[in-house]
Amino acid sequence: MGNGKKIPLRRCSATGEMFPKKEMIRVVRTKEGEVSVDPTGKKSGRGTYISKSEKAVEQAKKRKSLDSQLGVKVPEEIYDEVLRLILREKLL
Repeated sequence: MGNGKKIPLRRCSATGEMFPKKEMIRVVRTKEGEVSVDPTGKKSGRGTYISKSEKAVEQAKKRKSLDSQLGVKVPEEIYDEVLRLILREKLL
């Protein structure tokens, strides 16, 4: 029967690929319109996911896929913060 444990999958807003939720970084827009990176995945608000690769971040920035997913202009600092998280994780 298997182990019965379902692994939640999420679609990367940049590449369109499906990955386990734990392998993604969530970016969230609050009701007030603020955009922030949500490493815990638990903040309330409209969220979208991006895979933990520099290529995906560059693609999202170029295509403005986070902007369209969240319905607001995503500041450059958000992309920089996502890249920092990815690089920090690679070093560990």
